[in-house]
Amino acid sequence: MVAGTASDAGKSVLTAGICRVLVRRGVRVAPFKGQNMSLNSFVTRDGAEIGRAQAMQAQAARVEPSALMNPVLLKPGGDRSSQVVLLGKPVGEMSARGYHGDGGLQGDLVDVVADCLATLGGAYDAVVCEGAGSPAEINLRRTDIVNLGLARRANLPALLVGDIDRGGVFAAFYGTTALLPPEQQALLAGYVVNKFRGDVTLLEPGLDMLHGLTGRRTFGVVPYARGLTIDEEDGLHVRSYAAGPPYGRDTLRVAAIPLPLMSNFTDLDALAAEPGVEVRFTDRPEDVAAADLAVLPGTRGTVRALEWLRASGLAAAVERRAAEGRPVLGICGGFQILAERIEDDIESRAGTVRGLGLLPVRVRFAARKTLARPQGEEYGEPVAGYEIHHGVAEVLGGDEQFLDGCRNGPVWGTHWHGSLESDGFRRAFLRRVAAVAGRDFTPAPGTAFGALREDQLDRVADLVEEHLDTAALLRLIEDGAPAGLPFVPPGAP
Repeated sequence: MVAGTASDAGKSVLTAGICRVLVRRGVRVAPFKGQNMSLNSFVTRDGAEIGRAQAMQAQAARVEPSALMNPVLLKPGGDRSSQVVLLGKPVGEMSARGYHGDGGLQGDLVDVVADCLATLGGAYDAVVCEGAGSPAEINLRRTDIVNLGLARRANLPALLVGDIDRGGVFAAFYGTTALLPPEQQALLAGYVVNKFRGDVTLLEPGLDMLHGLTGRRTFGVVPYARGLTIDEEDGLHVRSYAAGPPYGRDTLRVAAIPLPLMSNFTDLDALAAEPGVEVRFTDRPEDVAAADLAVLPGTRGTVRALEWLRASGLAAAVERRAAEGRPVLGICGGFQILAERIEDDIESRAGTVRGLGLLPVRVRFAARKTLARPQGEEYGEPVAGYEIHHGVAEVLGGDEQFLDGCRNGPVWGTHWHGSLESDGFRRAFLRRVAAVAGRDFTPAPGTAFGALREDQLDRVADLVEEHLDTAALLRLIEDGAPAGLPFVPPGAP
């Protein structure tokens, strides 16, 4: 198990790196995360929805993603409720208290999660399990199905990752260890320092003192690596692929609007990988007005996002763009926002709501979620994607079909996530956007997004190989946690 001192400490990336290191050595390995909370998700070939990070880790392990790898996915719909996705299918909305509290659903899922882990363990040589948040969340320990409670049940050795770039990493390591009960401390083999800048020899005395205080070694210090583009759970930024200058004369500027409850904004990564395409998130109407392409990405709250767009002035900026004949793209929830009318008695229960009316489309929310992996041809190029939505779109016209949606003048809309990862289609789409925007932009002919992703996974594996004691990691996998690890008081309350 790879646990972390906090969210975004580097668990997802380190798990992927360890998976790729193992598969390089001929080990059949699978990733696992018992419970994930994220709005970035993926659809497997058999129509199951899982966290996108686990799909990325499966790619690192060179195996097909499966619902077994992420049996519980929580998709926030607001501050106090989430949609619960169990074994790839939604089973309802639930409050935090209804899920975590006494008699809540989480306590009933222990066996489901353990069974999935056992099934993977029987099919692969090794399973690398990612924790969630911090294992020292003492208020949630009783029903833990993802951190060291699961490790205890399955007898998994654990590493604890800390982000030193945030500061306080020694306190985080010590405090996390000291808040674990004795039976869980016995599985915590040691630490990994992540995102270190500077001279590691200056850090080593502190690592020696930490070893003296806890009896646990540090398995490695991973340096801060610029330009890593590995999918995260919810980190809001466009991944930089150092794509380089434009292939043609002009740069194409893309403004992505950060909608409330934004989901699967990884769709923008493929655009950012194109030389000469500049992508950034912005909630400033003037930035949206100035861009060559405005993108409305996915959202788990279509009506809520629409209300925010209108209150912020961004809806007016998008409408002006369309009236002036300037390109707009809506994906999934962003596509629904561009429709004439939205009937929603499922997600927001707002009833019938007027959309922006930029596409001749009517959307009706259905109780059953669409989970699909469509593929076809568009603009003469093969294209594939995945769909995750309750809204059903009825296309009533437009200038041309666009994937399952349509184009109406300078406005495109589709439910397909991931379509821009199809290289030929992405270039064909960008050529049309540039023509409508009046930019002398030519897509570079050789950009292969899949290859770029593979290169990034190999880069993470190289960091693991170079900066972690991989021989010791392999011994953990073979033999489990070392015997006799000391107890660090006070332990769990």
